[in-house]
Amino acid sequence: MSPSHHVEYPSLRSTSAVFASPHSGTDYGWGFLRRTVLDARTIRSSEDAFVDELFGSAPAHGAPLLSLLVPRAFVDVNRGCEELDPALIRGVEKGTHNPRVASGLGVIPRVVAGGRQIYRGKIPLAEAEARLKAHWHPYHARLKTLMDESHRLFGQAILVDCHSMPHEAIESLCRGRREKPEIVLGDRFGASAAPGIVDEIELAFREEGFKVGRNTPFAGAYTTQHYGRPARARHAVQIEIDRSLYMNEAKMVPNGNFTSMQQAMDRVVARIAELGRPKDLPLAAE
Repeated sequence: MSPSHHVEYPSLRSTSAVFASPHSGTDYGWGFLRRTVLDARTIRSSEDAFVDELFGSAPAHGAPLLSLLVPRAFVDVNRGCEELDPALIRGVEKGTHNPRVASGLGVIPRVVAGGRQIYRGKIPLAEAEARLKAHWHPYHARLKTLMDESHRLFGQAILVDCHSMPHEAIESLCRGRREKPEIVLGDRFGASAAPGIVDEIELAFREEGFKVGRNTPFAGAYTTQHYGRPARARHAVQIEIDRSLYMNEAKMVPNGNFTSMQQAMDRVVARIAELGRPKDLPLAAE
């Protein structure tokens, strides 16, 4: 079985920052597409399309970029491996209420964006466990290694978890707000990263002209909660980008602003990399 994640390493690891794109995978596979009741366009609606490309300059700035190649609709690595949905998976008993699982967005999703069902009927527990073994566990083993390496080399680690959000979700969830955010930074309301780090990331986006919000409507999920330990110099920040800034959401293709958006993101990535570059430590060769 070929690896379901990819790491692009820098030629020289010079920053404690680690970038990850967990939801931009497009390797849907014939077997999965044959099982779903959705068409080829609708099945992609939960995908953070092109996010790996927006953050693609991370290695040029000294940071590794980890990308999951299989899609979020198949397995969601931003959920805990125990977040199994009894409404989808045969053999899973109902546990304590979990709003993500209840809405169909567990580690093996039951629905895509808009609550549209992926399957007709249930799937066996063995199939769900096979997906976790093949994709979830290897992804998180690699992410843990990258974070451990940064901490060892630089005395800290800064995880930047890269996502996108549907424009209609922002309009709906931020209804009534005077300024609707184009970028949402999630730090679990201060629990997953030091305030100064989040302040600097927000400033980098604002100086590029973006409207930036924090934690509302997206505060971060499993990844920021699991890897963010600021008291141990391990920080995790989730970045959500309004998809309408760079893509045609209906057609799932880049729009005319994609190149300029990519250039702006390159400058933001450079500033985050600099943030993770301790001035009193020598450059570390990987």
